[in-house]
Amino acid sequence: MVIMGLDPGVATVGFGIIRSENGSQSVINYGAITTPAHHPLAERLEMIYNDCNKLIEAFSPDAIAIEELFFNTNITTGIAVAHGRGILLLCGKVHGVPLFEYTPLQVKQSVVGYGRAEKRQVMDMVQRLLRLDKIPRPDDAADALAIALCHARSANSLLYKDWGTKECSTT
Repeated sequence: MVIMGLDPGVATVGFGIIRSENGSQSVINYGAITTPAHHPLAERLEMIYNDCNKLIEAFSPDAIAIEELFFNTNITTGIAVAHGRGILLLCGKVHGVPLFEYTPLQVKQSVVGYGRAEKRQVMDMVQRLLRLDKIPRPDDAADALAIALCHARSANSLLYKDWGTKECSTT
């Protein structure tokens, strides 16, 4: 199974593409989609849409795992990220790829074994679990790989249906 993990944003969208077979995962590709800061939001969203389409066409994922939004104190940033997230969901839907959402807590629990793990711990475990020479950069790409790993682990679990993941509604 090829899984595309997406860490949503507008300035930077992290992506990580892994192969999961027989309980083992390996990296296919990872990186970030970036958009210029001083362009209008609509242009930036179009860039994200076009680049995400190219990734889906190039790697033909069997599933897309995307992080659910977590709002801290900056609601303005959260709204912008929500716009980017919507574009990513649309890309997956247009291509007919099943979409799955995970909370940051679920991703940390799955990858590190502790839902309140620090960012550095998650990045270290991504490197170890995927047998990489170094921690993936940028951080958004490491986060996307963690999201993909979370889906790989939950998709292989006997508790998959009850674990709290949900496929995005199509209605």
